[in-house]
Amino acid sequence: MPEELTLAHFKVGQLGTITRIEADIDLKHRMAALGLRETCQVLVLRKASLGGPLHVRVGTTEVIIRRSEAQRIGALPCAS
Repeated sequence: MPEELTLAHFKVGQLGTITRIEADIDLKHRMAALGLRETCQVLVLRKASLGGPLHVRVGTTEVIIRRSEAQRIGALPCAS
């Protein structure tokens, strides 16, 4: 069984299922409004260098999130 990682540790092109979001209620609501919810699949499209933001796809929506926010999202990698 794959080990849970934070979204910040995913590689470009890697697909995973969100298992947890560790954030205050306001940030959880903001992430949910962007489509980032537990049990949703997320695909990492791009990662900026030097700790910059991540470009991810959730369903048909593409979102840019801060690396610090990506570190609060736990996800299980999907099998290749």
